[in-house]
Amino acid sequence: MVNYELQVDLTGGYYDAGDNVKFNFPMAFTTTMLSWSSLEYGKKMGTELQNSRAAIRWATDYLLKCARATPGKLYVGVGDPNGDHKCWERPEDMDTPRTVYSVSPSNPGSDVAAETAAALAASSMVFRKVDPKYSRLLLATAKKVMQFAIQYRGAYSDSLSSSVCPFYCSYSGYKDELVWGAAWLHRATNDPYYTNFIKSLGGGDQPDIFSWDNKYAGAYVLLSRRAVLNKDNNFEPYKQAAENFMCKILPNSPSSSTKYTKGGMMYKLPQSNLQYVTSITFLLTTYAKYMKSTKHTFNCGNSIIVPNALINLSKRQVDYILGVNPLKMSYMVGFSSNFPKRIHHRGSSLPSRAVRSNSLGCNGGFQSFRTQNPNPNILTGAIVGGPNQNDEYPDQRDDYTRSEPATYINAAFVGPLAYFAAGR
Repeated sequence: MVNYELQVDLTGGYYDAGDNVKFNFPMAFTTTMLSWSSLEYGKKMGTELQNSRAAIRWATDYLLKCARATPGKLYVGVGDPNGDHKCWERPEDMDTPRTVYSVSPSNPGSDVAAETAAALAASSMVFRKVDPKYSRLLLATAKKVMQFAIQYRGAYSDSLSSSVCPFYCSYSGYKDELVWGAAWLHRATNDPYYTNFIKSLGGGDQPDIFSWDNKYAGAYVLLSRRAVLNKDNNFEPYKQAAENFMCKILPNSPSSSTKYTKGGMMYKLPQSNLQYVTSITFLLTTYAKYMKSTKHTFNCGNSIIVPNALINLSKRQVDYILGVNPLKMSYMVGFSSNFPKRIHHRGSSLPSRAVRSNSLGCNGGFQSFRTQNPNPNILTGAIVGGPNQNDEYPDQRDDYTRSEPATYINAAFVGPLAYFAAGR
């Protein structure tokens, strides 16, 4: 549903990528992954843990507003994406419609609601010791939003259509988010209600991907933790599902369904491939971490898989992104001397206000968009969509499938980076 409610304060949060729109579906996933990174690898982050918490809080303050501003509604986006994408302008000059989108009992969105609940539940654990009051608010809100997702079933793509599609359609349906959201609520509360609910949904898909859209693999790894670390047999099916996923990713596994480039990069889909690389690398590293703590191994066909098989593949992907690749290019902006200079990002590509104070307007920025000059503002740390299946990267601003950075590419990368930076 589209709302024109001037009294709703929905300031804060993040734009998803190179545009000036707040899409809550990928933003909530970003928040969940950054929270998971902090929970699993916080002890290895050193002083960066405080920065991670601050980044999470910037998102959760916004998500709390979205969940609590109007009874019976969950706000799920700000800014008309079709209007925004017609313009190339700085966020400071933005004059496109800041339309507000929401889901409700009559216009449900189980996918975006359950992902929001996952983000709030995961972040509640991040703040449990450092800010107990805030943590309690996050968890209480997570429970309410999850109940809404369960009670009013439906895909937000059906309720909001062209306002979220084709940008962030829920292509995989909403069942994976219901599993994922319930898995996070279970981890945060230990309430069997949530695992019973997951069981009531029946078996899930067995994908070979993990992303802002398809959460099954992440949910399986999260739930498998109890089976691997606590030897809890109730969670054995999820351990099996997590290991089936790993067997589909490992290159020499008989059931592998994952392509690798000649340079060694995992290659899933042409559209922003590195989002899948960072998300899957997070799962590889995290499952290996669980395995190591109990000396666990598993089989892919006749092959015995030890933790280091997963770790070595993770490290190969992390190193590839940071420059160990045929082009010797770091796909993290600002890292090393050779990195993407013409990323598809409005704020990065347009002159700052200090240089040009007058507004460029909706179309004025396209002059900067079309130039071959490097972006004037370096978006330090951003990871772009990455190279194609031949390890080629043209570094063109209009090639958004490869040159656009996104928050969810980075969020999943934080955990593996912390792991390897700390010497494992």
